[in-house]
Amino acid sequence: MYKQNSFFKNILIKWIINTIALFAVVKIIKGINLNATGFDAVIILAVTAAIIGIINAFIRPIILFLTLPINILTFGLLTFLINGILFGIASLLVKGFEITSLWSAIIGYIVFSIISFILTVIIVDN
Repeated sequence: MYKQNSFFKNILIKWIINTIALFAVVKIIKGINLNATGFDAVIILAVTAAIIGIINAFIRPIILFLTLPINILTFGLLTFLINGILFGIASLLVKGFEITSLWSAIIGYIVFSIISFILTVIIVDN
């Protein structure tokens, strides 16, 4: 029972961290916009963070596996493109979260990953 509670607690903490990271990305990166304010914006950010988490957990590994030979030839640079496209797909799925260009998506995903990593290191104590 304790391990199950710990598992859900870790997922909730990671979801909150990703929501905060996504908020920072919206404020930092030009071309990534939130079409709401107040509580609606928080809901959109939380839903988008959950969608990004689901995409990263289920779709991203399959795509990375299928593109592995090309990824090796490009020395891993294709991963940036794939991450940007998946970030863009998340924006297509959530109304109110908008990415205007592929470059914004790629840079936004890089910043999102860095902020999420830093917050995870600071907040989660293992």
